[in-house]
Formats: sequence, C-alpha cells, structure tokens
Amino acid sequence: MRLALGVEYDGGGFSGWQRLSAAGSLEPDGSLQTALEIALSRVADTRIDTTCAGRTDAGVHGQCQVVHFDTEAVRDARGWILGATANLPPTMAVRWCVPVADDFNARFSARARRYRYRILNRSARPGLQRQYLGWERMSLDAQEMHEAAQALLGERDFSAFRSVQCQATHARRNLQEISVARIGDEVVVEVQANAFLHHMVRNIVGSLLVVGRGERPREWIAGLLEKRDRTIAGPTAPAAGLLFIGPRYPRQWGLPQEVCGDETFP
Repeated sequence: MRLALGVEYDGGGFSGWQRLSAAGSLEPDGSLQTALEIALSRVADTRIDTTCAGRTDAGVHGQCQVVHFDTEAVRDARGWILGATANLPPTMAVRWCVPVADDFNARFSARARRYRYRILNRSARPGLQRQYLGWERMSLDAQEMHEAAQALLGERDFSAFRSVQCQATHARRNLQEISVARIGDEVVVEVQANAFLHHMVRNIVGSLLVVGRGERPREWIAGLLEKRDRTIAGPTAPAAGLLFIGPRYPRQWGLPQEVCGDETFP
C-alpha cells in the first residue's frame, strides 16, 4: 500500500531534509527525513523509507512537504497522523495522510513547487519571529523588485542563481510565477517553478534585494540571466526567511486541495 503525507516543519534546528546517515541506518542524524522515517517506522513496527516532493536546505521551513512511502502495516489515517506526530520532534508534525495509487511519486508526479520568502524591512532587527524572517534595514522598493523579477519568467537557464554545490545535471528551469509585494513592514517574495536548483530562490531574493535598495536598475536581473555567472549576482539570502509552501499535483491523485488547487496540468 502506498500512502502520501503532508508534513510541516520548522527547519531551524535541522541540517536540511535529506538523510545524512548511511543507507540502512535509522539513527538520528539531524535531518528531517531521518526524523520522519524513525517516527513512521515506530508506528509501522518496521522500517519505512520515504520520498519527498522537494528537498529543503538547512534552516528552511516547510508548510506542506509531501512524501510518499510503501507499507504493509495496516493503520488508519488517524493512526499514521497522530502516531507519527507523537514520535516526531516538537518542530515537526504530520498534517494529513491519504492513500494513493501505486504509481504516485511525491517527487516525479509533482508539476510545480512553490516558495515564499519574507523580509522584515525596517531599521530595527526582528525580535519576534526572527527565525522565520530575513531582515533588511535599508528601505526597499518592492514594486521595482517585482518589475525586475518578471524577467525571470519562463523556461530559462538559471546558472546565475545556482550554488556551486548544486548537483543538478542542467540549470534550465521553468519559472511559472514570481511576485514581490509589500505588506506593512514586510516585503514578501512568492515564486513557483516546475523545479528549483540548489539555493535558487535564496539567490534570486539576494539579487532582488540589490535592486530594491536602488544599487542596481531593474534591467540588471535580466542581464544576470544572460551572463549565467553566479559570481556577479547578489548574495545568498539567509535561510530563515524561506518557506517551502508545497508542491502542486494534478487532481487525478486525489490529494488535498492545498497541493492540487485549481490548476490544470498536462
């Protein structure tokens, strides 16, 4: 039987999503994946291995990470949700559990992934919610950032926004939506793409901040794309402000609306 889970987490105390321990080991290793697999294995009373929709980096948070796993253990949805959550660290929780077809794959069945980056834009650093915010003391022009970001839409080579540690075979990604808006003292960047490169969102945000401060014109972002040179782009924004909102799937898989929505995918 194949099951899909929706998982939320505060990534601040973890090394990132991906398991660090050796294959076959279920010893705690500081990763979110291992913490989840330990919890599920206790509920199933046998080893459980998971596949996720998108791996997040150290310090990055998740609103609805989707994973799938196979098991012969018979538990109802409530048993998986409450049992796993009871065995997870307090900064992780399973939100829902849905049976899925055997050919569903949390990673490969997803048609898009969505992220949000929040920047507190005021002279004083954050006291509250500091673990969920980036911070910029200089005044930002959110509209200028938004206009600059539109140059990133479409299928592009994102080498300028790719970390040197990225292991992807190529840098082409289809960026479907990107917006920048001011909400009170916060500037919020939302971005959706078919997939992302290592540090891609944080590198985009870091470059948009350069535009927002007035240090570069909006056309600079389009120029970065063309030059494909990471060394001339902006710095990597801190992990704390980044939230993985979740993946998006076609309706055929019968998952909750928050990860299916109204889009029609091919």
